[in-house]
Amino acid sequence: MKYYIITGESSGDLHASNLVKSLREVDAHAEFRAWGGEHLSSVGVEPVKHIRDLAFMGFVEVLANIRTIYKNITFCKKDILAFKPDVLVLVDYPGFNMRIAEWAKEQGIRVAYYIAPQVWAWKQKRAYTLGKITDLIVGILPFEQEFYKKFDVHIEYVGHPLLDALSDHSDVVVNPRRVAILPGSRKMEIKNMLPVMLETAARFPNLDFVIAGASSIDRSYYEQFMGKHNIPIEFGRTYQILAGSAAALVTSGTATLETGMLGIPQAVCYRGNKISYLLVRQLIKVKYISLVNLILDRLLVHEFIQHDLTADKLTAELNDLLYNASRRAELKQGYVELKEKLGGTGASKRVAELIYSHFK
Repeated sequence: MKYYIITGESSGDLHASNLVKSLREVDAHAEFRAWGGEHLSSVGVEPVKHIRDLAFMGFVEVLANIRTIYKNITFCKKDILAFKPDVLVLVDYPGFNMRIAEWAKEQGIRVAYYIAPQVWAWKQKRAYTLGKITDLIVGILPFEQEFYKKFDVHIEYVGHPLLDALSDHSDVVVNPRRVAILPGSRKMEIKNMLPVMLETAARFPNLDFVIAGASSIDRSYYEQFMGKHNIPIEFGRTYQILAGSAAALVTSGTATLETGMLGIPQAVCYRGNKISYLLVRQLIKVKYISLVNLILDRLLVHEFIQHDLTADKLTAELNDLLYNASRRAELKQGYVELKEKLGGTGASKRVAELIYSHFK
């Protein structure tokens, strides 16, 4: 079969690449065309559009780039029609992908949505829309089936694909002096988060901080924020860096879940454009921003949001994460519960089998 895959972010690129590998196992004649990044390239699918040109976050940022977004949508529609896929596989990236799904349905193109949009967080009625514009919805979070059921929408739950991606890093030896810095995978996130993370790091001269750089961002972009901070930036080694760290400062997103699955104590950071943040705050329907806390339905990892994201507060939290034995034990036990809730490995294979059997 012919598969057209669209993702616009680093985590989606990773999961799409693992899906491609699994689809090749179940479909010997699989052909692919995709939007993504280095992970898809590594499995032999060169992206039509690269994620570095696609990741816009926040209301203000989206508005500022609206012409580029519309050009991408127009190009995408033409490219899909030219490729004539048997199935359009949309991976996360809901702001863009839901528009494409609606159009594709009108064209008679079959649609699978993998990593269902987080409509449970805000604009919950989009669950109705998603049910109408897709042929198959696949979720990766344990509470999603019950949520979608309220809107009479069926969703297949396969477990979280990160369990597969992280399985090779479970036995890495931890360096008790290393702290990982994950400032995000988008330029706006790095601009907002990295300076305060660096200011915090400067207060711990006896520790070894390492910045996990996003492969879609040039080193020069990070370096403009470094100033006198002499902290190494490593690319393509996020999981290795995390797994060998005693603690981590992590930008809110999938990385908080990755950090939790690897068992690393973390402080969750988020600061956005003021206007975007105020608008989101009015619309958001969930108590937490970290996936760790959302899945556990309680505050396990501490969240430092907007005005609470300061070097003073991060310094106090990092001291706690590194040197407070009871806090570290609490996190360790919470992470065990997190893994149990997410199920076992094999999500990528289960998704591939679902898609192939549903659309062949």
